[in-house]
Amino acid sequence: MSLPADLSRLPARENESHKGDYGRLLLIGGSQGMAGSIALSGMAALRSGAGLVTIATPEICQPTVAGYEPSYMTKALSHGESGEVDEDAQRQVESLLENANALACGPGLGRGPGPERFVNWLQTTARQPLVLDADALFALSDQPNALQQAAGPRVLTPHMGEFSRLVGKKVEASLAEPSAREFARQHGVVLVLKGHRTLITDGERVARNTTGNPGMATGGTGDVLTGVLAALLGQGMSPWDAARLGVFVHGRAGDLAAERLGQVSLTARDVVDALPPAFASASA
Repeated sequence: MSLPADLSRLPARENESHKGDYGRLLLIGGSQGMAGSIALSGMAALRSGAGLVTIATPEICQPTVAGYEPSYMTKALSHGESGEVDEDAQRQVESLLENANALACGPGLGRGPGPERFVNWLQTTARQPLVLDADALFALSDQPNALQQAAGPRVLTPHMGEFSRLVGKKVEASLAEPSAREFARQHGVVLVLKGHRTLITDGERVARNTTGNPGMATGGTGDVLTGVLAALLGQGMSPWDAARLGVFVHGRAGDLAAERLGQVSLTARDVVDALPPAFASASA
């Protein structure tokens, strides 16, 4: 597949470099019964070039998350009886923010007062580039003022249902592009509206992705994208460039996995495993 002419690439790595040069990521998510979501994001971030990945997840989930992948670190967060982050988790994450240069929040985070307060705090506190997905978007949709109070660059990755909830009304497919563009312009974010021919906009520029296939319509593939985007932000790409390249490579990985396994049997883990050749093809 030919690459879009205006697609940014990651630069070649210098011989005299170390893991700290390629991004220190903090990924926040998981709750009881949904530990795999944030683990997929962490695995994808590593496969996307991140130098150091730390996953902050409720203590009840930490052993499960840690068991998926030995190459990332995990930090246990305080949680309530339902296994979701509580107010004490804010204090714990605050100490982790100092060493991170890019963040992601949402996969498997859960819903309720605890996650809602946590997302509002993170959105209005963290100065680093932050990818918001899944349950973090659900939390923001109930707190429209938080969208206007971002402390740093933001990339939001809703599907159409999540986007409709964010804007407070059902968005018809025919109006997706102007609605997405206006939302991104109004809130100063890069919006990745996931679906067939995923749309990326920063309110001024608009791009449509050309990779991906229906086999990727399976649980966890959005969590993989979250990890890819966070890794590219951590390596110094702008939110717009990271979104363009990340969505392209994510879809390309899905296409490569489908060529090998077929669309019906595709899983999110297969997309993670296909990221290396997908990045190789995007660097050619």
